[in-house]
Order: sequence, then structure tokens, then C-alpha cells
Amino acid sequence: MKGWGKWKLKHEKPNWKEKAKKAVAKEAAKHVENGFILGLGSGSTTAYAIKEIGKRIRRENLKIYAIPTSYQAMLQAIENRIPLTTLYENLEIDLTIDGADQIDKNLNLIKGHGGALTREKIVASASKKVLIIADETKLTEKLGKNCPVPIEVLPFAFPYVKRKIEQLGAKTYLREANNKVGPVITDNGNFIVDANFGVIENPEKLEIILKNIPGIVETGLFIEMADAVLIGGKIGIKELRKG
Repeated sequence: MKGWGKWKLKHEKPNWKEKAKKAVAKEAAKHVENGFILGLGSGSTTAYAIKEIGKRIRRENLKIYAIPTSYQAMLQAIENRIPLTTLYENLEIDLTIDGADQIDKNLNLIKGHGGALTREKIVASASKKVLIIADETKLTEKLGKNCPVPIEVLPFAFPYVKRKIEQLGAKTYLREANNKVGPVITDNGNFIVDANFGVIENPEKLEIILKNIPGIVETGLFIEMADAVLIGGKIGIKELRKG
């Protein structure tokens, strides 16, 4: 069995999704220009982009400052020697590169399965351009199909918010941590509720309803925020734009 395991590992076909993520990340890094203030999203695909941006900075001596959306992105930026800044110092961001959990035909998104939705939405809102990178499995006709909406919630308000969301017809789950006892705690010190609404016919309306519930800090519905999307597939990259 030991010998067979080694043979299998040696001859295993490359994961096309990882190859696609790396390809779109490399393409996204080409959009970064000298002098940019750059928003860095969180997640596995964006992590590849951060590495590529770091390579360009060192190779081309680019002067770039980045605003990370999570501790994960911050540590990856530091590891790749990308200088950091803050919204206090630079309120206007030239470009944000981020991933997504689901993307519909209108380029609306569900984000936040990594727990950084609030800071990601703030940074995206402060950006001149938002470039989303993902593999083709993230595309969908309508948001919500087999994909819950992450919602950041004040811990004090959790029972109330949970009831209000369920009254809208969703099944809710308090996100639990894998390597610690208890709930996931966001970089902002809050809980994450994953709300399964099923197929969402009107994401714009749902976003407004949810944001009017006291105790909800932010939702993972990113409506009309992406300017362009780079999709990696088995046979290459395609770019989607608004309209």
C-alpha cells in the first residue's frame, strides 16, 4: 500500500482549478500599475495574485501600497514584501483585486465564505475599479443556489438577528471554527451567520431588507460592485464586464 500511495501521488493529474486560479491571478497582477494604491482581498485565489504582485514589485521596482482586507491578506502581503497603507492615509483606492464565492450573469456576487466580507466591501466601495478573479465553478445564473449568504452579526444581537433572518425564509447556521471551540470570530470581533435562502430572485431587495435589521454589520451580497471579472477555466481565461 505504501508503494501504491507513492505511485498515485507521483502520477496524479494536476488539479485544473488550482491551475485556473493561478492563471487568473497572474493575469490580474498585470492590471497593477506603478503608483497604485491597491486593495487586496482575501481567499485562496487572491493569495496567488498577492504573490504575483510581489514578484512584479521586485522585478520592476514598482512603487505600490496595499490595503489588505484581512489579517490573512496582510500577512501574505508582508511575506511578499508589498508595502502596506491604510484608509486613514489613502481614502481612494485605484484598484481592488478580490475573489468571490458566487458570480451571477449581472456580475453580482456572494462573498464572505472566508469571513472578511465587511472589510472587503469597505475596500471595494472605496475603489475606482474592482477586479474579481475566480474559477469557472463560481459562475451561476442566479445567486444563492447551493451557496449561503454570509452575514456578519454583532454577538450581542445574534439571537434576534437569527430569528429575523429565519422569518425571511432562510435556514441559518452560526459558523463554527474548525481548530477552536465555538463560533468563528471575524477580524472585527463579530459572528458569521450563514443564511441559506436558496435561489435569490431579487438580491438587491434582499440586501436592503437585511441591512435594515439592527445587529447586522454587513452582508455577503455585493451588488453592482464588480467592474470586471476574470474567470479561469479548463481551457483558458475569459473576461466578463458590466453590460
